[in-house]
Amino acid sequence: MEIKPRTREEIYGPALAKAVRDLQALDPWLAAVRSGVTYRWFTATTGQFEVKFWDKDYLVNYPQIAVREAKSGQEPSIVVQIIILHYLIHADGTPPANYWVSFHELPGGRAYYPAFQARANSRLARAFGNDLEGFVAAAEALGGERLTYGDASFLFRILPRLWMAVVLHLADEEFPPSANVLFDATAANYLPVEDLAVLGGMLTNQLLKKRASMQTES
Repeated sequence: MEIKPRTREEIYGPALAKAVRDLQALDPWLAAVRSGVTYRWFTATTGQFEVKFWDKDYLVNYPQIAVREAKSGQEPSIVVQIIILHYLIHADGTPPANYWVSFHELPGGRAYYPAFQARANSRLARAFGNDLEGFVAAAEALGGERLTYGDASFLFRILPRLWMAVVLHLADEEFPPSANVLFDATAANYLPVEDLAVLGGMLTNQLLKKRASMQTES
């Protein structure tokens, strides 16, 4: 008998179901204040969150939880749904620390760091370690804001109160190239470390895809 690989829905379905239950158990007004999003009420017991994630606006119905893209009305991937719900659930309202930490400095980050290094930092270093122009162009096209670290660095406002950065050091005669995906020090106040690892991979993928598409267009 052929064994078929599990779908994303089968893998992440239990996590999504738990996130739905956890959000339903919260006061939606409090969740909105802590996460920095808008909550619009329709009746005394129903309403809708408005959440900006990356460059898209999403609507989250409450208490019959459903996540949709605001513009298209389409349901996003199950991973995006989980991250948005986890953000609303875990946000505690802590102001940004305004300083950056690496993934292994996050609570619980050391256990995931080898995988994170392979998923994000190493891939970025290989791709952009000798391509400063490509890195800058891709980061700016994704809405990155210039920082002053390394040979080039950019801030990305992933969620209203969750910010990430990428710092690139080019290769030279003494050292190989390196790249570091960083997080505002309060990131763990808004998402579990497992979700932050996923975001590191997502940001890496977006930068690589954007550079590839720009190279194709040129």
